[in-house]
Amino acid sequence: MSPRRLIVSGDDFGAAPEVNAAVARTHRDGILTSTSLMVRGDAVEEAVAVAAAHPRLAIGLHLVLAQGRPAAPPTAIPRLVRRDGRFGDQPVFCGLRYAWAWLGRAGRAQIAREVEAQLEAFAATGLPLAHVDGHLNMHLHPMVLPVLVALAPRYGIRVMRLTREDLGAALRYDPRHGLRKRAEAVVFRALAAFAAPRLAAAGIRTADRVYGLHQSGHVDEAYLLALVQALPPGTSEVYCHPAERQPPALAAWQKGYDHEGEVAALLSARVRRVLRAAEVELISTRDL
Repeated sequence: MSPRRLIVSGDDFGAAPEVNAAVARTHRDGILTSTSLMVRGDAVEEAVAVAAAHPRLAIGLHLVLAQGRPAAPPTAIPRLVRRDGRFGDQPVFCGLRYAWAWLGRAGRAQIAREVEAQLEAFAATGLPLAHVDGHLNMHLHPMVLPVLVALAPRYGIRVMRLTREDLGAALRYDPRHGLRKRAEAVVFRALAAFAAPRLAAAGIRTADRVYGLHQSGHVDEAYLLALVQALPPGTSEVYCHPAERQPPALAAWQKGYDHEGEVAALLSARVRRVLRAAEVELISTRDL
């Protein structure tokens, strides 16, 4: 039987001081092994300093194409942004907007320009790029993923999050919000089917499976304990949204998220004991 390995990732690094503090604490004192940087987040400079002080923490790019600000000048990407120069707040509408933009040469060029601008901004931090994923998983959008694949050799993209999760297991753990979870499963099954062969052909590695999609904002101690005890062989990733408290910068889009419960789970001595007893090895995205 192959060993069981687990990547524990925290999203939205750089979005707010509350997130940065939680990432530092849960990596230093807990089980967080990887995190993903929003290069246009309100607290990105602080996040880069935190990353430099924690060299064992794997840092990737959290590509933002919704609910945030672009890295390229808004005037250079008018098909991607609103009149106020920001991306839209609704991921479904953003996805449709990018699909429409992709139909024209100018739209395709604007998508490529923004993706490259965020990769350039990450490179400018001087941090090694451990992986790429996306806010709201927008990196898997069929009009975005090919751009990332094409840019991978230039920017050293070797690992990417391939979001896919067992719906049955998620519903057995928590049957609430079943309609939403089923809709997520349909969408991400299709996105993974599109992305997987393209990532493999490009030599970009992924975890065998990813957890946290259907439990977003509620990856608490009970969830982690159940996950570890049922973890199959191979390499898995669980991603979460730790913060010391609700960040005002994210509050409009993360209502009801139990950020503090997620921090407590990542620091939990009980979770550590269960990981050891189950002989699950904690790794980072760099280890892929």
